[in-house]
Amino acid sequence: MKQTKIVATIGPASESKEVLHKMVEAGMNVVRLNFSHGEYAWHKAVINRVRELSHELDTPIGILADMQGPRIRTEVEEPIAVQKGTRVRLSDIARKEQLETIDIPTVLFDMTGIIDGVDIDHTVLIEDGIVELVVKEKNEHCVIAEAKNDGIIKNRKGVILPDSHLILSILSPKDKKDLRFVVEEGVDFVGLSFVGTAKDVEDVRSTMKEMFPEKTYFPKLVSKIERKEAIKNLTAIVKASDAVMVARGDLGVEMPESEVAILQKQIIAESLRAAKPVIVATQMLKSMTENPRPTRAEVSDVSNAVIDHADAVMLSEESAMGKYPVETVAMMAEIIGKTEESPFDDLYQTLDLNFHSEYATMLRSVYELAKSFHSKAILLLSMSGYTARLLSHFRPESKMFVATNNRNTYNELALVWGIDPYLFEDNQKLDTFIDCLMRETKKDAKLSIGDQVVVFHGRTPDQDTMRLVGIREIR
Repeated sequence: MKQTKIVATIGPASESKEVLHKMVEAGMNVVRLNFSHGEYAWHKAVINRVRELSHELDTPIGILADMQGPRIRTEVEEPIAVQKGTRVRLSDIARKEQLETIDIPTVLFDMTGIIDGVDIDHTVLIEDGIVELVVKEKNEHCVIAEAKNDGIIKNRKGVILPDSHLILSILSPKDKKDLRFVVEEGVDFVGLSFVGTAKDVEDVRSTMKEMFPEKTYFPKLVSKIERKEAIKNLTAIVKASDAVMVARGDLGVEMPESEVAILQKQIIAESLRAAKPVIVATQMLKSMTENPRPTRAEVSDVSNAVIDHADAVMLSEESAMGKYPVETVAMMAEIIGKTEESPFDDLYQTLDLNFHSEYATMLRSVYELAKSFHSKAILLLSMSGYTARLLSHFRPESKMFVATNNRNTYNELALVWGIDPYLFEDNQKLDTFIDCLMRETKKDAKLSIGDQVVVFHGRTPDQDTMRLVGIREIR
């Protein structure tokens, strides 16, 4: 059983129930729905298929709805060819009427007031950095920038302002409609694009509660780290989030590409210290979009994410539009398995937490006990998923089997490193959950008679202070 989970983006190549089934069997744990594309009817159909499969296969499958986020785009009447040194006027659509007629080309941004945060020496990147501009002058209604390379500025292309302080709502009007839809559909995770501060995350939580004041359960929030501002505020963002994604695509545009691998390690380390699941994303096996085999560099990329102890690795266009969606998941699972079998994945010292509590200390003692006795597995109860996530933080060598009576928790744990959850919805007596878990893991041949396991009961509603740790043998 691989410990590192796989998130796969669903699209035309993988939307059918037959292909989804094969992808789950190949190792997919979480499906990602990209809300930059697709109609609600399509997303709803995929969500229903995934839920059906989860029940039929008796396995947890998480659903991640990835919001498009507040994207800035160009507005030009016709393509503008620039050469290195060409001067271009930049403004926004609200100031169009105030602009004087001049003999240099004008590019408008489609968000009102966005130019206010742009200053002299700031970089402006258009179409993923294909055209790079540097601001040389600032006036009341515009800035004058100079091209650093040859290129063509086209209409409706994305704009990134890595140096500018932008006052943007984390949710665009489209995102708010999408958020309402996915909460109603009961997805497990919502991916937040272009997070800059912890307040962005808190604002989305508040928005969901305002939309659905009667609801008690909401999707977990996954902050995508892809902005320079997010790196500056990383610790606070991780603390405010339920999980984190290393979104290397836009991160590699906003930050020097030579730093992305180092930033990946920094983000993973910060997430581990906070005991928050972390996903590594973007172009992990991109060549398999067209080819049946990955490049050596891509194999190394996946292996390094596993060695960094990421909770999950993600596929994008490879599984959404590629020729080999099932084979790509299988290849990723094979790379994960081989890496986890190697000594390079081993921990040589216990991972640190950046918070301390009595409960965290208790969970560390469970980890140490299993390590000392070379136990085959750790069995525990986790109704909310917190106990499971905290134990997973220590990355034990022992298998971790979790009993829960909460289907939301069951699906959420599909993203958490090393956790193999079991759902017992019909069992009302918490003190029998561990016995049920022993029986089911033995039936599934994941544990055998005579195997030694560490059992942690944690807290129960009727006995708030009950925290039992013991060693038992599978019979």
